[in-house]
Amino acid sequence: MPSTILIVDDSRTVRTMVRQALEADQHQVLEATDGVAALAALDTGPADLVITDVNMPEMDGLKLVRALRDRPAYRFIPILVLTTESGDEIKQRGREAGATGWLVKPFNPEHLRKTVQHVFRRRQS
Repeated sequence: MPSTILIVDDSRTVRTMVRQALEADQHQVLEATDGVAALAALDTGPADLVITDVNMPEMDGLKLVRALRDRPAYRFIPILVLTTESGDEIKQRGREAGATGWLVKPFNPEHLRKTVQHVFRRRQS
């Protein structure tokens, strides 16, 4: 079932690659370049899932996750972190912030699609 997904990454190339993978499953895709822009985008309309990078200007991905978890409408929305960071410490910080899952760049578009499908299936059950 198509959903609205917000991609948050300061790299246009990464946003384009993620968009193409998600649009293959008919999802509507919104984009933001950092956490501040993401919060502004969500103020204009809801998303069913957020995919965010960690290292971005203005507001990084972990601050974004915490800010979303502080908003009642986004307290339980799935948030996937898609980043080059793969250390256990940063992943633990992501879990503590409220991230649902963690994917490492470079990513396989098919793996991303399957992960998104899995997250939505788990949410429906």
